[in-house]
Amino acid sequence: MLLYLRLFKESFSFAISALRNNKLRTFLSLIGVTVGIFSIIAVLAAVDSLDQSIQSQLSGIDKNTMYVTRFSFGPTSVPRWQRENFPQTGNDDFEFIRRNVSGIEASAFALFGRGQTIRYKDRTLENINTTPVSNEIYEIDNLKLFKGRFYNETESNTGAQVVVIGFNLAKNLFENEEPVGKVVRIYGRKLTVIGVLDKYGGLNMDSPDEKAYVPANFARRFMNTGSKGVLTMIIIKPEKGIDINAFEEVLRQKYRRYRGLKPDEIDNFFINKLSGFTDIIDGIISTMNLIGWIISGFSLLVGGFGVANIMFVSVKERTNLIGIQKAMGAKNRFILFQFLFEAVILAVIGGLIGLFLVWIGTLIGSAMADDFKFILSFKNMLLGFSVSTIIGLIAGILPATSAAKLDPVEAIRTGF
Repeated sequence: MLLYLRLFKESFSFAISALRNNKLRTFLSLIGVTVGIFSIIAVLAAVDSLDQSIQSQLSGIDKNTMYVTRFSFGPTSVPRWQRENFPQTGNDDFEFIRRNVSGIEASAFALFGRGQTIRYKDRTLENINTTPVSNEIYEIDNLKLFKGRFYNETESNTGAQVVVIGFNLAKNLFENEEPVGKVVRIYGRKLTVIGVLDKYGGLNMDSPDEKAYVPANFARRFMNTGSKGVLTMIIIKPEKGIDINAFEEVLRQKYRRYRGLKPDEIDNFFINKLSGFTDIIDGIISTMNLIGWIISGFSLLVGGFGVANIMFVSVKERTNLIGIQKAMGAKNRFILFQFLFEAVILAVIGGLIGLFLVWIGTLIGSAMADDFKFILSFKNMLLGFSVSTIIGLIAGILPATSAAKLDPVEAIRTGF
């Protein structure tokens, strides 16, 4: 055992000495591995950060939440021309479902908001995501207030001219002024700000931080919600512990009867579940990870070839020394470990530099983006270290093997 420890120690010392004596060559070899590890870990860290941001924003929403509307959130076998002729899910549909389908904890009626211009005094913000929705959205989306309040059922039913705005929106529009009680213009109409939502963070454009909520019945007065108008939907949050599949089937059958559909006719609506939407997000995240690996793999391939090439050159330069070592009794495994360690150390140093650059990048990125936090997980750090070690082993095995197999007499003669 002590013999092997000594072998490892001496091989390690030889490898470090060789790297120090060829600083320029070592530096050039490091670049390829550094770029490869940096590319992989940077992509994985960015994707993980995006995934965490999205998941944190969806964490307060029940994944069994359903969205009944005329279009599908995901792929569907229903032809586009047929989908475009589906009737709207109007306010009457919403009232029917709310009163006739049991097992509903909360439900809301919403219009698909478009980017609106919001004005306050001489300040103007354009393309603000303004969502006309009934008051139940506060419970369904588990919204939290920073100050003020959300509009109540009476204000929702009567279409009161009130608005609740996101944290960033309030900050950008009112700066240091108190937002609650101020009058703003949206849709060219005056609305009173009655509440400001808590800060959620994240880069998601649909984040509550950047949104404005108004009663759906207020927007219905002037927005076209007919078959060719703005899209509408019914949002349903089932009771906890309920059989979701059974609930969905009951909802579908009752809504079909309400719309007068015959048994042989297809549904002229879609019941979209948030769980299906999160599955799509997970699929996108997985695809982004795969693409990152493929792109970064080319960098690693170049880095691996660079290390292997440098190691072959190193073997060539030290052929005479290898012959002398073997003539003095050095075993093949000692020569093998000597060059293999050199390749691994070279790759690991490159990997550590790549990880360090990613870490610096996450700090800079998080500092520049107040609403988004870049993360470098221990899993990704361990992955980067492991990949760089494997690259070193693969790139060094052939040069190390060729060095170990050299005949001592021929090696010494070649040196002269």
